[in-house]
Amino acid sequence: MTSPSPERHPDRPRQCFVIGPIGNPHATHGSPERAAYEHHLEVFEEVIAPACAKFAIAALRADGIASPGDINEQICRHVINSDLVVADVSGGNPNVMYELGLRHLGGRPIIHIGEDGQLPFDIASVRIIRYQRTRTSLAGTRRRIEDALAAGIQHGFELLTPARVLRAIQLDSNPAPDRSTDPPPEEDDDRPGLLDDFAAVEQGLAELTGQLGTLAGAVETVGTLTARHNAEMLDLVQANAPASARFAAVARLADALIAPATEMHTTAQEFSAGMAVLDSGIRTALEIIETTAPEELDQDALEFLEQLVSLDEGVRAGFSELSTLITAVGRMHLMSRRLRGPAKAISGALQRLHAVVTRVNAWADRARGLLPVGTG
Repeated sequence: MTSPSPERHPDRPRQCFVIGPIGNPHATHGSPERAAYEHHLEVFEEVIAPACAKFAIAALRADGIASPGDINEQICRHVINSDLVVADVSGGNPNVMYELGLRHLGGRPIIHIGEDGQLPFDIASVRIIRYQRTRTSLAGTRRRIEDALAAGIQHGFELLTPARVLRAIQLDSNPAPDRSTDPPPEEDDDRPGLLDDFAAVEQGLAELTGQLGTLAGAVETVGTLTARHNAEMLDLVQANAPASARFAAVARLADALIAPATEMHTTAQEFSAGMAVLDSGIRTALEIIETTAPEELDQDALEFLEQLVSLDEGVRAGFSELSTLITAVGRMHLMSRRLRGPAKAISGALQRLHAVVTRVNAWADRARGLLPVGTG
């Protein structure tokens, strides 16, 4: 017995809700809580969200829910109603196991993943995609999730024991009525239409552009401070200055980096939370445009494509030295422990920024191929 694959609505992307440990984004850098947050955010951004995006499925975590209201109620609704759930069962977190039970009873599609060595014993009979904390393992995990999605979409997802038992009880006590003469269901007037989706994408792009501008300013500040420090250190070395003078220079750099590092970290967190949904929306919009004859593209579609190209050109100009800066900041923590806090915050922000730049490049490449010759 299988559950149906996630339904494909032409007027909105399919939704995947991701349940699992989140950690504390406000915990002290270097603490176990902070490390857990960074790890599970990486699994979401680098593994789950890209795997879902390949099938035009928008992935969302609880900390990405933007609507006001009771967060516990919102989570339960997402767990029960989302087209798909990916559950990271690492550590057997009680909240995660409760949410997992809700999803199992509903019988809707679910994929389980978990860190090797951190799997709860009481769901040992469930098929789980295991991963380790290495780049190679995470890349392989993303491919296995993609394979599971492809198989589930094509053949349906297998019902787990709780759903099979519940459905058997329901069938025994409530025989299915004859629905052959029922009128067709009414359309839900509250569902977003294509124009609503494009408006949301447009707003998301505007927010992303502003956030990238903020990051560009912070990156420039970090580059200026680092260059000034390098020149000062060279002067101190040439003057054979004592170690205390060099340490004082490093301390001044560390203090100066706190403000831009904090700004970069906060901004990177903001756009990371909504990036997967925005990416899915843009991919869906591009797919719609790809099915339209070039001569039938209206002005809004052309402006959308040109906006993607323009965003890419700005990103390439503003972050041309991104890889070099990532390497330089990576070495910074070796200079002094005073620099480790700012360096870690800057490095994390730059890594997320690099992932965004890669996605923006991919959007623009597709947009350039869709623009009529002589534009873009």
